[in-house]
Amino acid sequence: MQFEILTPDKQLFAGEVSSVHVPGTKGIFQVLNNHAPIISSLGKGMVRIKTSEGEKTFEINGGVVEVLKNKIIVLAD
Repeated sequence: MQFEILTPDKQLFAGEVSSVHVPGTKGIFQVLNNHAPIISSLGKGMVRIKTSEGEKTFEINGGVVEVLKNKIIVLAD
């Protein structure tokens, strides 16, 4: 899956991932390959991604996630 995380200042990450955990406003949820399309608001917390090189985390204060056709975009505060 392609994953991208953006803030108003810069792009924090762009690349291929195998899974993503995001802090939804109603709780943490995971996105895997072929996930159904979704748009969700995000709360304060950690975004965790798994890549071929290991796991990476990013702390966010909120934002929005969009999942569509194995592409995940997080717009974070």
